Amino acid sequence: MAKNNALITALKKTLKSHGKTYDDVAAALALSTASVKRLFSEHSLSVKRLEIICAMLDIEVSDLLQQIAEDGWQLKQLSDAQERAITEDLELLLVTVGVLNRLSLEDILTQFAINEHSVIRNLAWLDRQGLIELLPKNRIKLKVSGNFAWRPDGPIQRFFQEKVSADYFSTRFTGEGEKLLVLNGMLTNASLDQFQRRLDRLAREFEELVNQDQGQAIEKRIGQTVVLAVRPWRFGVFQDYTNYD
Repeated sequence: MAKNNALITALKKTLKSHGKTYDDVAAALALSTASVKRLFSEHSLSVKRLEIICAMLDIEVSDLLQQIAEDGWQLKQLSDAQERAITEDLELLLVTVGVLNRLSLEDILTQFAINEHSVIRNLAWLDRQGLIELLPKNRIKLKVSGNFAWRPDGPIQRFFQEKVSADYFSTRFTGEGEKLLVLNGMLTNASLDQFQRRLDRLAREFEELVNQDQGQAIEKRIGQTVVLAVRPWRFGVFQDYTNYD
């Protein structure tokens, strides 16, 4: 399964670098665009279909395997010390979030009230940590893998839970672009596993849309934060009214 995930990730990157879209893949496979999106999100491309897509891109499947090998050197997670250093410097945190959202130096200066010297200093720090490569003219090459994530219960995650969550949930989620769903139900472990896999798929689709919009002008893009969570939980006020722990 992990190998299939890596292959799909490499294929998506190659499609993007060749300027191809799901519509192009759909035409090559004689499928609907919706069907192609489902095949990619479920990581269920057959070898024959993979070969057809590679032929459309004028590459070999071996080229994708080579890309996977190269991507294996990309950063998948920061150390606890690195995350702690980021949380202790708000400007560094903003720049880090910016580069992870594929912002350029100019975009970061537009988005945040940070002077150029400070941004470049923070970019240099991220370069030394291996998260980016700072290229000539201060261009930024992101060096994280497709499955990069913050450490579970690490400094970054705790920072957002302790400092940001109250502000995040301070709205009624009725404004433009806002939506909140609170679902309650009783599931078996098997159904819960299935639902969590669908959450993973939704997270991948969100990342695909982020990558798809990367080429759009910064003024057309709006920073979005999605919270996906599920856990066994009962609101504390009901605790005294239940007959089980």
